[in-house]
Amino acid sequence: MLNEQSDAYGQPTSPVNSGPDAAAPDSTDPRCCPTAFGQRRNSLNCRFVYAVISQRAHGLSVGVNLNPDKKCNFDCAYCEVERGTVGMEPTVDVSVLAGELGWVLEMVHEDRLREVDGFGHLPAELLQLKEVALSGDGEPTLCPNFEEVALEVMHLRSTGRFPYFKVVLITNTSGLDRPEVGRGVELLGCDDEIWVKLDAGTQAYMDKVNRPDISLERVLANIVRVGRKRPVVIQSLFPLMHGEEPPAEEIEEYVQRLKELKAAGAQIALVQVYSVHRPPHRTDCEHMPLRSLSLIARRVREATGLRAEVF
Repeated sequence: MLNEQSDAYGQPTSPVNSGPDAAAPDSTDPRCCPTAFGQRRNSLNCRFVYAVISQRAHGLSVGVNLNPDKKCNFDCAYCEVERGTVGMEPTVDVSVLAGELGWVLEMVHEDRLREVDGFGHLPAELLQLKEVALSGDGEPTLCPNFEEVALEVMHLRSTGRFPYFKVVLITNTSGLDRPEVGRGVELLGCDDEIWVKLDAGTQAYMDKVNRPDISLERVLANIVRVGRKRPVVIQSLFPLMHGEEPPAEEIEEYVQRLKELKAAGAQIALVQVYSVHRPPHRTDCEHMPLRSLSLIARRVREATGLRAEVF
């Protein structure tokens, strides 16, 4: 489940070499884009940890890939992951993950990320760590050892080896009703965040865009389940499908679902309204105009009273 950045903010980069002995980037390399937004994730030669400049995070996001097997129960039209090929890792090796995350956080803290291709030309403010994201090549709450991963990330933060960092869980909500996921979520602190996906107001449109194996009703129920306990961020991606924007009546249904979530007691801190950012696997899916996204955000604010930002 990959969700970030904007198609107008740079071009995707090719895989790059990195690691402790990586050479400094060549400023003449076309992969050194004018800005960082829109570039693909950089694996840093790690198996489970990556780095990306995230527009929605407002800077550097260090990601933890909980789905190296590419397991996801959504098949979103806008996803950049090629699911026709098998993932490189069957499961998350937590001990390896912990070592990689510690190494990457050291690089960030010591400002050595500049030595990595694609990062050397960036302004200092974009290289300040904004979050450690529990995300990946699929749906993180389907990870069999989700609780163990969450515990390890929280333990690393508690050691004091690095300045305090925020943890963000990015999820399509599918596994939020799993007991082990619930226990992992309970480890999150007050400053940590949960970003939950809601791309549709009707089951028919959800089936068209997300192609899930769960119902919209269950998605909404899981948002309420978590949102009654702690604030959540709603992440809503609206693409052009075959050159067409979401119908106006679908946007009204979407707004109605937000109102129902709020009425049911879900605490919604922010609604993120955005579109296709990195090149999607499907060619019939494109970025929606900024003006259209802004109109959706305005409608959300007017009808629900919620904060809504466009990315």
